[in-house]
Amino acid sequence: MTYYRFEGWCGHGPESVKGQMKWGEYEPKIWSEDDVDIRVSHCGICGSDLHTLRSGWGPTIYPCVVGHEIIGKAVRVGRNVKHVKTGDRVGAGAQASSCLKPDCAMCSDNFENHCVHMVNTYGSVYPDGKSKSYGGYADYNRTPGHFVFQIPDEIKSKHAAPILCGGITLYGPLKTYGARGKRVGIVGLGGLGHFGVLFAKALGASEIVVISRSHAKEEDAKTLGADRFIATADKGWDEGSNVSSLDLIISTVSSDKMPLSGYLNLLNFRGTFVQVGAPEDPLPSFPAFALISKAIHVTGSIIGSPKEIREMLQLAKEKGIKPWTQEVLMKEANQAVVDFDAGKPRYRFVLKNENYIE
Repeated sequence: MTYYRFEGWCGHGPESVKGQMKWGEYEPKIWSEDDVDIRVSHCGICGSDLHTLRSGWGPTIYPCVVGHEIIGKAVRVGRNVKHVKTGDRVGAGAQASSCLKPDCAMCSDNFENHCVHMVNTYGSVYPDGKSKSYGGYADYNRTPGHFVFQIPDEIKSKHAAPILCGGITLYGPLKTYGARGKRVGIVGLGGLGHFGVLFAKALGASEIVVISRSHAKEEDAKTLGADRFIATADKGWDEGSNVSSLDLIISTVSSDKMPLSGYLNLLNFRGTFVQVGAPEDPLPSFPAFALISKAIHVTGSIIGSPKEIREMLQLAKEKGIKPWTQEVLMKEANQAVVDFDAGKPRYRFVLKNENYIE
């Protein structure tokens, strides 16, 4: 039996993205002994929150409490959860569940994030068909323990929160496609892109190049650790010495108007282009010869598995990785969402729950 209520910022329709979420009580997933209840201290704001609030990726199941960069204290731990105990500082990212069956090719091989039965941390329905998932713009969160993580003491909560989605979204492909010793390009210097620079450096990239529309963020890119900067507004940005100058490009841009052909022109023979940004409209087309002539690989990546998240947290601890964050009180979540949509964060907003008591 619990002695607390699940309350949070509920979106009741697409207009909620305009700062019209309403604080209210909701019914969390039906408790099981595989679950962990988290008293939320911090929750990062992610672009996915806005896409979901406005039903940009498809119809959202309202009411919806968004937020999947959750940090807090474990206040109730199911009997089947062995790696977390009551009182631990823990976190939950963008995934709340997968089938975890031995005959699932993805789950049995540490690719739970690609399981066809994946349940998102918010806005999804659990396999029982009765429970919805609710996120971290709230006082409490309930998530199955397999997707709840111990947070190293060395990482502050305001830094750990955005690492659990924004961080893993970049760490995953950088690790999978071997950033070490490679010339790595990061398209877009925002909440995702700045993680790309931090983790590419931590993973030993030989050169890090930020690709952005203008030179507005060039100094920030260099401060974060970038070696070079390409502005696509410059004439000839995808010509001359920039051609074939990169081995791996991670695109964080969520725009259907990105100059995709130009990005591919920057890749060397057998280079890899990984799309992690998820625009609401289809990606632009590009000539087949952009792939054929240099045998380029085009692929995508989504968050990361629990195994990768644990690896990433260890790396962040060892390398002292500190994302650029701005704390905003949970009670100001509506304004924070509006400001986020206007592109104001440098580079992640993190909600701090003023109701949280140690």
